[in-house]
Amino acid sequence: MRLFLFIFLFITLSCSLMEKDSEEQVIARVEEEYLYHSDIEGIVPEGISEDDSVLIINNYIQNWVKENLILQKAELNLMENQKDLKKQLEDYRKTLIIYSYEKELIRQKLDTNVTKEEIKAFYDENKQNFDLRDDILKVRYLKVAKNAPQIKKIRKVYKSAKDEDVEKLNEYAHQFSEKFFLSDNQWILFDELLDEVPLNVIKREGFLKNIKHVELEDSLSYYFVYIKDYRLKNDVAPLSFEKLNIKNIIINKRKLNLMNRIKNELYQEALMKKDIEIYDIKK
Repeated sequence: MRLFLFIFLFITLSCSLMEKDSEEQVIARVEEEYLYHSDIEGIVPEGISEDDSVLIINNYIQNWVKENLILQKAELNLMENQKDLKKQLEDYRKTLIIYSYEKELIRQKLDTNVTKEEIKAFYDENKQNFDLRDDILKVRYLKVAKNAPQIKKIRKVYKSAKDEDVEKLNEYAHQFSEKFFLSDNQWILFDELLDEVPLNVIKREGFLKNIKHVELEDSLSYYFVYIKDYRLKNDVAPLSFEKLNIKNIIINKRKLNLMNRIKNELYQEALMKKDIEIYDIKK
């Protein structure tokens, strides 16, 4: 079947099959560069249709031809020093080796446990760096189909602070709501709410300062929104909103300190063993 697909493809492309020797079948050529049958073995996944197989092979051949055409054009037009890639390849190799080693050192030696106290201390010392770029809020919202049962029940409990009412709302949401968000101790972007609820908000600051709960509807659904708290753009971000960000900053600083310490230790050890020398530069 695979051989049949190759033959079918080549007829479709109006390409004559050539053979460089009696064993290797050539299926494409760009000047003195050849693509062999063995080069495309395994590129077609198992279980796909004949038409898709032909398309995959065709695309591969076309891409190979175009890549070799531009490579040959580059060979002709670039200067010799531009084509000498030995130093670039060696630099790239060194960078990859160092990166892999540093990654392994970090995996073995880095302490990634960050305490609440460390996070709060960093926040308190750097509050000036945590201005909000967007409006955020703590909110509950539900989207409920108009034919859902017990709509009056939602109106009674969706803005309540009582534990029993919150529990009832949570149970109802899981049974009947199309979409809901009830984690009102978690800060989210105001834009996230606007993506879920068709609120017509012209002035965001005025809306957040004056509106605590909203009920609205469209042709199919009711929407219930309760705003528990908010912060405006350019306010200092709450600690809970920046917690994960601060944790990542602390860990990244530890990575830098760890690698600097290891490099300095290696340097001092090499000096003691006289493995390195730094010579005066002749003027």
